[in-house]
Amino acid sequence: MNLTPGKHVVATDFDGGEGILVDLNTKKYYQLNETAMIVWKGLEQGKSTTEIAAEITSNYEVALDQATLSVERIVDNFQTYKLISASQ
Repeated sequence: MNLTPGKHVVATDFDGGEGILVDLNTKKYYQLNETAMIVWKGLEQGKSTTEIAAEITSNYEVALDQATLSVERIVDNFQTYKLISASQ
């Protein structure tokens, strides 16, 4: 399954890795922590959730299963707020 950031969403990252997403359709802002920004940027680059989790484990001291859970939770939230779309 391909997860693609919506064209109606603008991402801005800040020093320190955190950032915000702005949904231009709803005019809502979403503040993202460092991990969520890594997930968003990975999705923008066309990476799978597995690849993103592996990237997190290589940069931070976290087990792969924990990173995978975090990535899946973040992706679920992105889908709930219609910030990304899924295609087969």
